[in-house]
Amino acid sequence: MIEVRDLKKSFGDTHVLNGVNVQVDRGECICIIGPSGSGKSTFLRCLNLLEIPDGGEITVNGQEILGGKMDVDQYRENVGMVFQHFNLFPNMTVLRNITLAPVRLGKWTADEAEEKALELLRRVGLEKKAQAYPNKLSGGQKQRVAIARALAMNPEILLFDEPTSALDPEMVGEVLEVMKGLVREGITMLVVTHEMGFAREVSSRVLFFDHGVVLEEGKPEQLFVKPEHQRTKSFLSKVL
Repeated sequence: MIEVRDLKKSFGDTHVLNGVNVQVDRGECICIIGPSGSGKSTFLRCLNLLEIPDGGEITVNGQEILGGKMDVDQYRENVGMVFQHFNLFPNMTVLRNITLAPVRLGKWTADEAEEKALELLRRVGLEKKAQAYPNKLSGGQKQRVAIARALAMNPEILLFDEPTSALDPEMVGEVLEVMKGLVREGITMLVVTHEMGFAREVSSRVLFFDHGVVLEEGKPEQLFVKPEHQRTKSFLSKVL
C-alpha cells in the first residue's frame, strides 16, 4: 500500500532522513521507535506532504506522490494525521471540529456530517462532549477528539505522531484503547510512539530509526526480545 524508497530530507546542514526504505501492506499497524532526533516525525510528515523530501520516492496505492503533480488536499483526505498536540480549533465545539472538513470538502451534507460525527464520538467514548469546547476537555479527551476528526474523512491510512507524549500518564491508556480498536478494525496505521507496551502488543512490525535510517525492523516479538543490532539493544535497554 505504501512504498518508500531512499527518502532523504535535510534542514540546512542537518541531514534528518538519510535514505529511508519502508514498505507497508494494507491493514498493517507499523510502530516507529527510536531516539529523539532520529527522523521519526519528519518521516511521517513527509508521508503526509507536510514536509517535501529532498530526494527519494513515495508510492501510495501505486501512485507516486512526489513531483508536484499530486492534488495535496485530495491526497490528505485519504491519509489522516493525528498530532502530538491535538491541533483542535479552540473557538469551535467538538462537533464543529469534526464536521468542518467533511462539509467544506463536500464529502457530507451538514446533517450527514453531524450524524457521522456523533457516531465517531460514541466510538471514542465522548458523545456527551459534542457541544463542549476544547478548553473544557482533558488532554486525553482532546486527543480522542483529534482521532475522531481524522476518522471523519474515512481515510485509508492514519498517521500518528507521538499521540500520547503530551498527555499525563493516567490519560495515556484511554487514547491507546481507542487506537487498539482501530487496529482491530484493520485500518492501516503508522505510529511514532514511545509506548513500548503498545508497540509490543498491537503492531504488525516495529521500525527502529537511528540517524535518519531504519536501522532494524521486525515483528515485535523478535525486535523486542532478540534485537540484532547493538544500537537497538542499547536503546531498548534504556526504555524497557
